[in-house]
Amino acid sequence: MIEAVLFDIDGTLISTGGAGALAWRRAFEELHGTPLDIREVTESGMTDPEVGRVALRNILGRDPDHRELAAAMGHYLRHLSTVIDEAEGYRVMPGIEELLERLVDGGHLLGLTTGNVEAAAHIKLARAGLNRFFSFGGYGSDSKERTELTRCALRRGRLVSGGVLSEGASISVGDTPRDVAAGHGAGIEVVGVATGNFSVEQLREAGADHVVATVQDGFPV
Repeated sequence: MIEAVLFDIDGTLISTGGAGALAWRRAFEELHGTPLDIREVTESGMTDPEVGRVALRNILGRDPDHRELAAAMGHYLRHLSTVIDEAEGYRVMPGIEELLERLVDGGHLLGLTTGNVEAAAHIKLARAGLNRFFSFGGYGSDSKERTELTRCALRRGRLVSGGVLSEGASISVGDTPRDVAAGHGAGIEVVGVATGNFSVEQLREAGADHVVATVQDGFPV
């Protein structure tokens, strides 16, 4: 019996239409005069702190220090809300809102497991009004490791449930092999959904326990 379902954001719940990359680009241009496109130097499924660190390493030619990374994150968040609101390509993935409504009506707890820092996660979901579905989460601001932030989400889920969420009674949903590895590392099954940059075949090869083209196609909960 699945009691809680954890969702990744980018490529799973929504697409920002490139707004996240644009916010990072503006941040780097303001701080360092270099409008770096993170899509050229990072991979899908990386946490925000990883993205910032890798991008700054490309700009600076060395690892950034704490203040440089904090400044980049602050400027990124400053721009994110504006570019999200303006993004013409922003969209909710097929069937997501209907699925979330059904899961809530069925008595399932819904949480987030995402590489976004917590503030960015809620900014991205706000435009579509999706924050209302999620009562807990694990974020890139909890850990740079996807497995550990997924464990954080599970611990918070137990708190939200009043301590009655059963061990192993959660499942995660994501669109990248990193999501699959994180869920398995945290001891739960994973639904791979091919609405991001990876195909059904690639997610199956990554070891997802269930794979669907979209959540409209036989979602297993």
